[in-house]
Amino acid sequence: MISFSVMALVFGVVFLAELPDKTALAGLVLGTRYRASYVFAGVAAAFALHVALAVAAGSVLTLLPQQIVHAITGVLFLGGAAVLLMKKDEDEGEVRKPENQSFWKVSGAGFMLILIAEFGDLTQIMTANLAARYDDPLSVGLGAVLALWAVAGLGIVGGKALMKRVPLELITKVAALLMLGLGVWSLYEAVAS
Repeated sequence: MISFSVMALVFGVVFLAELPDKTALAGLVLGTRYRASYVFAGVAAAFALHVALAVAAGSVLTLLPQQIVHAITGVLFLGGAAVLLMKKDEDEGEVRKPENQSFWKVSGAGFMLILIAEFGDLTQIMTANLAARYDDPLSVGLGAVLALWAVAGLGIVGGKALMKRVPLELITKVAALLMLGLGVWSLYEAVAS
């Protein structure tokens, strides 16, 4: 059974954390050069693979005593908040252009770019933490993958317009505050239980 409240929470946290990430900008660059649907197919497949790995890792954490899980997730959330607050704007490297515009070349380029760039990324770690925290792999996985797909879609189709209207610093600070709150709450639960 899917918990819509867990799914919504995960969606919000992952969405806000991924918006200022380099992969949203990479999707924007690819989307300006190639057919958006081809780019999205590759990017979406890579994000789905990353979420599956993160949820599996988080599910393994649920085998530990609950107090230890709360302590671990609390520390990791606080670390994630610190990473977001200390993060500098990164320049995007040159994206390799496939030789032709075929579906497999373009989606393959998007898949490989995200697969490599997102491995061990903050949102993947956050997804594992959330899977451990809520012990609801389906709801966490759906919330995370939908958030990543939404960011990818925004990046590919309308990223430039969004970034002009909403300052990247504000998005980053809101995501950091949410993670800070989740970290403090998790640590409180670890001590209180």
